[in-house]
Amino acid sequence: MRFRFMLALLLPFSAMAEEKEINLFNGKDLSGWTKADGKPVTTGWKVEEGLLHRASAGGDLLSDKEYGDFELTWEWKIAEAGNSGIKYRVQTYPGKGVLGFEYQMLDDAKHPDGKNGAIHQTGALYEFYPPAADKKLNPPGQWNTSKIILHGFHVEHWLNGSKVVDGDLSGDTYKAALAKSKFKDIANFGAAPKGRILLQDHGAEVWFKTIVLKPL
Repeated sequence: MRFRFMLALLLPFSAMAEEKEINLFNGKDLSGWTKADGKPVTTGWKVEEGLLHRASAGGDLLSDKEYGDFELTWEWKIAEAGNSGIKYRVQTYPGKGVLGFEYQMLDDAKHPDGKNGAIHQTGALYEFYPPAADKKLNPPGQWNTSKIILHGFHVEHWLNGSKVVDGDLSGDTYKAALAKSKFKDIANFGAAPKGRILLQDHGAEVWFKTIVLKPL
């Protein structure tokens, strides 16, 4: 009897935890996503057999909601010599466009960016922090699992079960990296405590299987 009573107490909390997870991609259509200008996505991106496929030019996809602190997990694969990424805390910067922090997704071996330093390779916080040298990256055409854990101004990037970036987004190390980056002249870049999620169209085929966000 005592066990049943405790179970009855715990079940609502378990359900609440499950409800907090948000499937940003429902496996059926592009509900919840728009183009950068807020218009519906009509070209380039397709949903095929439960996968989200950037098949041809269609522009970036942006979530229709903003998120602050979260754990974001997704499965992805990329074409040979491909380049893509997921951006977070995305905001519109007047005269500069739609920008945010980026989890880089790349064919490190065959895309030119792979030779431009580790801060441009898969798992990097693009332009800021390189991924761990011993990261486990599956080759083009094979699935990878990635995760971003964002809490306040601390971020972790994970790749295939291993943490590859552990960095801050406000301290001296970050400020030094910002001063050397392509974002150095953008006022208040990255200062917002929340923003939209962006799936990057960088001219290559990329596939997503799941995209799940858990607010923290």
